[in-house]
Amino acid sequence: MLLAVPLAPLAGSVLAGIWGTAFGGNKIGRGGSHTLTIAGVLIAFILSAITFNSVIFDGARFDQSIYTWMEIGGLKMEVGFLIDSITAMMMCVVTFVSLMVHIYTIGYMQEDDGYNRFFSYISLFTFSMLMLVMSNNLLQLFFGWEAVGLVSYLLIGFYYNKPTAIFANMKAFLVNRVGDFGFILGIGLIAAYTGTMNYGEIFAKLPEIQNTLLPGTGWLLVTVTAICLFIGAMGKSAQFPLHAWLPDSMEGPTPISALIHAATMVTAGIFMVSRMSPLYELSDTALSFILVIGSITALFMGVLGIIQNDIKRVIAYSTLSQLGYMTVALGASAYSVAVFHLMTHAFFKALLFLGAGSVIMGMHHNQDIRWMGGVRKYMPITWITFLLGNLALIGTPFFSGFYSKDAIIEAVHATNLPGAGFANFAVLAGVFITAFYSFRLYFIVFHGKERYDQNPDAHHDDHHGHDDHHAHDDHHGHGHDAKPHESPLVVTGPLMLLAIPSVVIGAIALMPMLFGDFFKGVIHVDGAKHGAMAELAEKIHGWVPMALHGFTAAPFWLALAGVVVSYLFYMVKPEVPAAIKSAMQKIGVYQALEGKYGVDWVYENIFARGARAFGSFFWKVGDQAIIDGAIVNGSWKLIGRIGQWVRKLQSGYLYHYALVMLLGVFALMTYFVWLNK
Repeated sequence: MLLAVPLAPLAGSVLAGIWGTAFGGNKIGRGGSHTLTIAGVLIAFILSAITFNSVIFDGARFDQSIYTWMEIGGLKMEVGFLIDSITAMMMCVVTFVSLMVHIYTIGYMQEDDGYNRFFSYISLFTFSMLMLVMSNNLLQLFFGWEAVGLVSYLLIGFYYNKPTAIFANMKAFLVNRVGDFGFILGIGLIAAYTGTMNYGEIFAKLPEIQNTLLPGTGWLLVTVTAICLFIGAMGKSAQFPLHAWLPDSMEGPTPISALIHAATMVTAGIFMVSRMSPLYELSDTALSFILVIGSITALFMGVLGIIQNDIKRVIAYSTLSQLGYMTVALGASAYSVAVFHLMTHAFFKALLFLGAGSVIMGMHHNQDIRWMGGVRKYMPITWITFLLGNLALIGTPFFSGFYSKDAIIEAVHATNLPGAGFANFAVLAGVFITAFYSFRLYFIVFHGKERYDQNPDAHHDDHHGHDDHHAHDDHHGHGHDAKPHESPLVVTGPLMLLAIPSVVIGAIALMPMLFGDFFKGVIHVDGAKHGAMAELAEKIHGWVPMALHGFTAAPFWLALAGVVVSYLFYMVKPEVPAAIKSAMQKIGVYQALEGKYGVDWVYENIFARGARAFGSFFWKVGDQAIIDGAIVNGSWKLIGRIGQWVRKLQSGYLYHYALVMLLGVFALMTYFVWLNK
């Protein structure tokens, strides 16, 4: 049964990818492609739900090797499954969100030439993510890790005739390679010092190596290993400074923004650190590093969301900020809180991305929020579901996001690691910033004056990689100034289904996940050293008291202030943000934000150009001058010249050879006479 969970989406992907595309003659068509892939993911979801039920209510566990790939010395490389509470929860989240995205895609991609190929890709992604979360060893985890990166590359560059999409997918691939280099170093250190890649065996051997130093340094091995593994998480979960790929990845179609860049792939790093909690508990240095990196991401990436005008990019920066919150929780040793926020965030962020896609469809593929407004009356279902997602995102009491976000803030407040002061400020300031940019987006899109007929670039398109926008709109009878329209049920249905957990899942899961036995034996916290969870247990006594208390706490008032300020700025006094922008431009702050703090500039002008300069130097000096010029060409030239000189001695005349012999005899006689003296 467990094998069927990842293999069902893989089968759908293979069938749609071969017989649903030109490669295999497109024998099954569009209907066959989406039917097979949706059936595969539906099977995976049903089996995941059954597994979750067995794990939670029957106490079922599974930790077993399925297939041994190879043995090198004493190191076994295996494919195996570890099914416990965190795995079962991740399986349900991945398959449910993926199922919603598959259904939504029928409506969103219906006119796209790459329809069948897209279904094949997202089903392949689901297989890869399931292999990652179900693994019982680091080798299989790494396989899933790289596979989701590969499928992400294919999906971001889905419109392969579009230069910006090609740039974005290459950027994502390269930035993730940097993180993955650290990740594989961490895996290598674990394999070298424990002799195994199996989670259970690694954790059993950690006490033996917890005081071991990395050879040639004064650093603890566990600290170096933990940080190397986390560098992998920084790439995959888009933490500063390896975050730069995620906003650009919005070049891909909207459904993958929801599936990959909000709900599943980017949370792989959070899952991995939580799974490796016994290792991280041995190193306060690594935890402090995680805490600071997460704080920087949570605060500064949220600020960038304020100045974005592309509807998907606002939500992308929101994702970066929320991933920062999860990372901060990991640094505070509140792993269960991080996973709790991972789960709640998956639902409401997938809802927001799919809601944004619905708006893009309704606005005839315009993504610029400056040319929206008043959409609420034309798209009521999209409006109400988007509002629910936004309320969950900003941490409104009784919504799912409130429980996980407030728990993170409380956990950070309780920790005493170096960097905790900055982290405390960052997560609190982030509450105001999140509320401000989220409701800036909401008010500009759904309320106020209608501006869709004023758009100078009325056919700005996420949906197509070619120039058929006018034909596309005319085909549907949408003129240049056509009014927005509600999306079909195949699009709004997933929105309504995602809105339900976005509201209620936090209240249901709060006590079992944070203070019950949900993660017992799965997540390990050294309570003597890290007391954040113990302090949370004293403060939180149920979902209703927590929500009621939330109305009196600072985060609620900061969020409310963010909503009020955004309403005043964009609904009542729109000239105020314009004046602030002008003032910020004069002192260079706006330019710094628009340049994303210069991170992209550093990558492109220092690292990329530096690498090219080094490459050019080594090519010209090392390859051309030394290897080709001196060693290869120099050796044959030297031999040629020696040959030319020696050839002159081989004249063929007998008297020349006789002369040489006489001179030789004379030289030898002279030498022996001198020697005898």
